[in-house]
Amino acid sequence: MAPLEAIKAKLSGAQAAFCRAADEIPSEKWAMQPRPEGWSAAEVVAHLVVVERAILGKADSVTQKTPLPISRLRRIHLPMWFVEARVVRRKSPVPLDESLLAEKETMLAMLRCARERTLAFLADTNNRDLSGYYWRHPFLGMLSTYGWMEMIAAHQIRHTKQIREIREKIF
Repeated sequence: MAPLEAIKAKLSGAQAAFCRAADEIPSEKWAMQPRPEGWSAAEVVAHLVVVERAILGKADSVTQKTPLPISRLRRIHLPMWFVEARVVRRKSPVPLDESLLAEKETMLAMLRCARERTLAFLADTNNRDLSGYYWRHPFLGMLSTYGWMEMIAAHQIRHTKQIREIREKIF
């Protein structure tokens, strides 16, 4: 499978797994925080939407310019499994946009829309090589545009685990 096809497959698989996990949380418990200072399922989805929109906006902006040369040393970053594993818990540097909090189906539709835009971006740029466009992730290091697309999937996989934990705690 070509790298771009693998990224698209990972994005689709991450979305499907997340939606299956989210389906297990009843609508009446959607906004319930399982513990003080913990996120509800609604807050997790709002976070995913904000992050995916921000990455896509940055990717669109960065790829409109000439790529800047990045040394091989600066291209070294932590592997994506580190994000997926949820070994290290981190407070998000991205503030929660409470205006996105809504009913379960509305929020899941927002999440699907964000993913559709990401896949559309990849389709629109399919004939270009975006591997030379880099920008810094606050924790992982420098990622190429394709690395960022993979990070969207890894980030969603990470939060799928969180959704499952929320479900266990609210029942």
